[in-house]
Amino acid sequence: MARGVEEEVAWRYFCRDVVPFTAMVAVECVTVGANTLFKAATMRGLSFYVFVFYNYVIATLVLLPLSLLFRRSRRLPSAKSSVFFKIFLLALVGFMSVVAGCKGLEYSSPTLASAISNLTPAFTFTLAIIFRMEQVVLRSSATQAKIIGTIVSMSGALVVVLYKGPKILASSTTVSHDQHLTISESSWIIGGLLIAAQYLLVSIWLILQTRIMEVYPEEINVVFLYNLCATLISAPVCLFATKDLSSFLLKPGLPLASVMFSGGLVSSSVIHTWGLHLKGPVYISLFKPLSIVIAVAMGSIFLGDALYLGSVVGSVILSLGFYTVIWGKSREDSTRTVAGSEQSPLLLTHTIMI
Repeated sequence: MARGVEEEVAWRYFCRDVVPFTAMVAVECVTVGANTLFKAATMRGLSFYVFVFYNYVIATLVLLPLSLLFRRSRRLPSAKSSVFFKIFLLALVGFMSVVAGCKGLEYSSPTLASAISNLTPAFTFTLAIIFRMEQVVLRSSATQAKIIGTIVSMSGALVVVLYKGPKILASSTTVSHDQHLTISESSWIIGGLLIAAQYLLVSIWLILQTRIMEVYPEEINVVFLYNLCATLISAPVCLFATKDLSSFLLKPGLPLASVMFSGGLVSSSVIHTWGLHLKGPVYISLFKPLSIVIAVAMGSIFLGDALYLGSVVGSVILSLGFYTVIWGKSREDSTRTVAGSEQSPLLLTHTIMI
């Protein structure tokens, strides 16, 4: 009898703690792996316009059967409805975000992208104040924490982008290392600014998505229509921007693997949503700074990237600011007693991926 109780307790612990922990670590590894694979593919000649177009196409094809299988009673919005227009606008913002991020990765590294991604809660909090979606009570410790965390996060981002510092971890490869180092030194700031612009657009995307979900709470349909509209937007832009149209004919190899891998990342959003319902947004957010460590390891092993002091110092400051904002939001949510209150876009910053 006692043994059966112990087995039941162990099984519950496994399902409630071990499985979510493993899943969240795996999601961060897969996400950083996609960035690393994309960076490696661009070094082999993959155009980021081709990557963006196929990324949306594959995501749309993956979501099409899901939208048919799990569709609720609510129908898809008509093309003339305000909801569809908002989803189209969402796709436009998302497309601009992905283009900025991909170009930023070309100029910099996955480590820089992982570090700056921690700016998302700070950007979202700032924009939510502007759009009056967040309450600002200066005497509240929660508000003070979010404001301080936002300032600290942005300070850390400036350190990462503007200060490179001495090398503290040498490249694991010596082939074309000098060339790679020269490119990094001349474009690091541009890449950092582009990636920062990406996550600013992500924050705008999150706020717009929150508004859409208030009037049309169909997650799978919204994500499917988003990717479909993004495909329609990206097709003419990418075709016009790509000089050599033969680059759209992907041959088996690293570029094709990068496109297929990134396009199939829709499943990671599903895992994030599952983790949100099971453990809550604060638990999910705890794993975000882990992506910096994963990016450093993958970049060193697979790309031969070196690690610089500025990246380490800036990442630590960014992580402190990130956790401060999340703590403030968690404390604010714990004091709320009114059920069904308006959902904050800050809760979505760790659960939705573009």
